[in-house]
Amino acid sequence: MKKFRMLTLAAAMAVTAIAGSKADIVDTAVSAGSFKTLVAAVQAAGLVDTLKGPGPFTVFAPTDEAFAKLPAGTVENLLKPENKAKLASILTYHVVSGNVTADQVVKMNSAATVNGKPLHIKVANGAVMVNNANVIKTDIATSNGVIHVIDTVVLPK
Repeated sequence: MKKFRMLTLAAAMAVTAIAGSKADIVDTAVSAGSFKTLVAAVQAAGLVDTLKGPGPFTVFAPTDEAFAKLPAGTVENLLKPENKAKLASILTYHVVSGNVTADQVVKMNSAATVNGKPLHIKVANGAVMVNNANVIKTDIATSNGVIHVIDTVVLPK
């Protein structure tokens, strides 16, 4: 738990320095610089206005490195206009309604996503996993919610 709290504090300080407290989820992701693929996917899926909306939303945001773990060609295929619905389904599986902070996440076994399917949450040895993804940064505050950074793209079943 101590490691998790330290990550939470470090993430909060980093985001305050990078984006300030007035940036929304999309602008915060853009400013961070490590979510270029996620931002491109959000744009391709037509979800920018939603994630810039009032929310609040909790986003389990995969990094560029997380997207790079997908099989070759997957991201490029998903970004095609004909796959917009599938892409939106995957992205909304990373979003939970409400402002769910790290302190709340660690007390949960699952979280209902905007996609309609639950994310499974596991806490062990101070580390938090969402499905098969490790939560690597937490509680990045935005004007319309919170971002928790994950190291793997989670896919709905």
